[in-house]
Amino acid sequence: MEKGKAGKENLAFIDGQNLYMGTMSDNPKWEIDLLKFRKYLTQKYNVQKAYYFLGFLNEDYQELYDEIQEAGFILKFREHSSVMIGKKKGNVDSDIIFDIMKRIYKKELFDKIILVSGDGDYKMLVDFLIEEGKFRKILFPNKGFASSLYKKITRVYFDYLINIKHLIKR
Repeated sequence: MEKGKAGKENLAFIDGQNLYMGTMSDNPKWEIDLLKFRKYLTQKYNVQKAYYFLGFLNEDYQELYDEIQEAGFILKFREHSSVMIGKKKGNVDSDIIFDIMKRIYKKELFDKIILVSGDGDYKMLVDFLIEEGKFRKILFPNKGFASSLYKKITRVYFDYLINIKHLIKR
C-alpha cells in the first residue's frame, strides 16, 4: 500500500457519469461494486476521502445515492437551475476541477490526487497536478473511454479499470 506523507492523505475524485458510461460501453457491459471499488482505492492508493460527483439530484435515484454513500464515497451534486434539470447532462468537470484547485489554493493537507474519468476536459488539470507533484493516477473506465489528449502522459500516471475488473466487478 502506498502511503501519503505523515499528516496528509490521498484524495479521489470520481466523475460518476463518465465512470458509469465507460463501464456500460464495454463489451460485455459490467457494473462496478462500489464497496469493492472504495476498498481498492483505499488499499492501492491510500485514498482517505473519495468524492463521487453526479450531475444532478433526482429523488428517483435515492437508492443509488444511498449505495454510493454506504460504500464510503462522499456525494457531490452539480447545481442546476430548476429550468434546466432534465435537459442537461451531468457536466461535473468544472466542479471537480474547481474543487481540486480550491483545495490547492487553500493549502489543504493532502498528498496526491486520483482521478476517475476518461474525459479530456481534465487534461490541463492533470498536467498541472503532475507539474506540482500532486498527481498520482487517472483511472480510465475503459480503453475506449480515454481521451486522445492523454496519449502523451507516461504510463505511471494512468491505468484502466478494465485491468482490475476482476477485483471490483459486481
